[in-house]
Amino acid sequence: MSVSDLAFVNTSVPLLSHFTDAQRRELVEGSLVRSCRAGEVVLHGGDEVHFLGVLLEGTIQAFIPATGEADGPLGEIHAGGTFGELALMSGDPAVADLVAVTPCRVLLVPLTLFQTRIMANPGAAQLIAMTVSSRVQLALQDPARAVAVAGRRQGDGELLELKGERPERILVINCGSSSLKYRYFDTEQPDLTVAGQVERIGQPGMRLSQRGAKGELQQDLPGGGFAEAFQAMQAALGHPEAGVLKDRDDRTAVTVVGHRVVHGGEKFSSAMVIDDAVLAEIESLGALAPLHNPVNAAGIREARRVLPGVPHVAVFDTAFHATLPSQAYLYGLPYEYYETKGVRRYGFHGSSHGYVTLAAAQHLRRRPRDLRIISCHLGNGASVCAIDHGRSVDTSMGLTPGEGLLMGTRCGDIDPGVAAHLARTEGMTPEQFDEMLNRRSGLLGLSGVSSDMREVEQGDARALTALKVFCYRVRKYIGAYIAAMGGVDVVLFTAGIGQGSAGVRATALQGLGCMGIVLDEELNRRVVTGAVSPISAPDSPVTVLVVPTDEERMIARETLRVLARDCLVRASDACRHAPVPIEVSAHHIHLSPLDVEALFGPGHQLTKHADLSQPGQYACKEQLTIVGPKGRIERVRVLGPVRKAT
Repeated sequence: MSVSDLAFVNTSVPLLSHFTDAQRRELVEGSLVRSCRAGEVVLHGGDEVHFLGVLLEGTIQAFIPATGEADGPLGEIHAGGTFGELALMSGDPAVADLVAVTPCRVLLVPLTLFQTRIMANPGAAQLIAMTVSSRVQLALQDPARAVAVAGRRQGDGELLELKGERPERILVINCGSSSLKYRYFDTEQPDLTVAGQVERIGQPGMRLSQRGAKGELQQDLPGGGFAEAFQAMQAALGHPEAGVLKDRDDRTAVTVVGHRVVHGGEKFSSAMVIDDAVLAEIESLGALAPLHNPVNAAGIREARRVLPGVPHVAVFDTAFHATLPSQAYLYGLPYEYYETKGVRRYGFHGSSHGYVTLAAAQHLRRRPRDLRIISCHLGNGASVCAIDHGRSVDTSMGLTPGEGLLMGTRCGDIDPGVAAHLARTEGMTPEQFDEMLNRRSGLLGLSGVSSDMREVEQGDARALTALKVFCYRVRKYIGAYIAAMGGVDVVLFTAGIGQGSAGVRATALQGLGCMGIVLDEELNRRVVTGAVSPISAPDSPVTVLVVPTDEERMIARETLRVLARDCLVRASDACRHAPVPIEVSAHHIHLSPLDVEALFGPGHQLTKHADLSQPGQYACKEQLTIVGPKGRIERVRVLGPVRKAT
């Protein structure tokens, strides 16, 4: 940076007038200067922002890509002005395209200096707040422009989009004791999704059902175990009319498999790429989830045998609750049982609670970390979760899925002394007591009618009592979690009962007006199937939503996140031994043949995505994340063909 630029910063940038000469020099020396031609885009709307921009020379205009009245510049920035403040403070992508009207020179102050120096200065922070406020108010003066700004800030679907380092075709598998559920996603063709299940595995009446964009398929199967179920699944995915694969042996159409695993214990606080060691750990956790983990492990083994050439990822139900504080997860037992046996509250339904949190935030055009949410997953299995600014801080299920709410056949919260009492008076063994708690209790045991809430709601007085107990437990947990978080912004209902029963929702929220939860009875009765539906009154301080869950999509999303992380780890390991030097050009990457193989695997060939204007040049489907000391740039496209040097 020149002496004249430093002099300009010292005298003509209002934001930096709050700093001493020495502090301004420190900021300048830690920043970069970029020159832009007239007409060049300085910052694209929708891009992640890692720098605060200070305009040293020229004029920049901001545009919201829209139509009608919102066309035209949103505003102008002149020499001495700044940009990028809102994105840096909120973590959201850039709202507008910033275009150089004249030749410009821009000082780019990195995020680290913005956070540690500029935002730590009271005068500078106050000026930034005023600048952001005035720009937002300017945008809101024009209704059409305000809608466009809101749309760009929201990034419709971005929270729940399936994005990877490269195009992926994901098979999500959920193995139960006698069922195999599966779903197929293609990140390049979002509409090309298929969902299916094989029921009654190992029993008479084994059957496959599948539905997707190309049609539905129903098949009676001759019987067998998981091997036969996987064969039936492959055949259905390759069905010429209802499938998505070329044929049942088209294994290249699946690039990664995501597995639902119920219990991750304390070992797994996030999804993991499965190797033999991870699979052994999953099996060792069978003592904590004897009905689930052994079956999950069996499904993983079979899937790895059938699809050996692709990565397999375990996504744990318990991982979402890894953020529980100790006061929420510890039981009042001797501490040694936690230390030596892992006896503590783990929580379940993590993929569902995680998905509906993102879906609710997206619907409200808010970020999850701005909200306090109580998520009520009410189905045959039921749990409530307190999500404080994006983190699970308490949940109703515990060491096993048996704690908490009344469920279809599970009893939920119970005095542990009942076990000793029944052992003394009935001679009940631990196995018999466990079977009763999990198979013959809950709605079924109380109502004497059914474990299905739809039948319970139509039952007699005893069934009505079971309904009241169910709703009372939900209401108690909502009240408790409001106290735990010191308030609530959103209460949401999901899963079969939560989405399907207006009566349960109304009864569970009855009397909570004192906590700011006011239901609109008409909206509650008119919930739109398959869509996020607000059911709170317009003047309710707390928003109440019905949110359809999609655990398979969340598993696919977490699978992609793990692949991206694993790709970075492997690339980092490779580059640690043979560093890949780079030079900064435009927003793309050229790779040598050796580095293509180091990053994507031996023998990998770049895949053409689209031709470029230069003869013989093309954009590739391969994308990479660049990581440096000041942050990361995601999904940078590789250009082909390969070069002599990276």
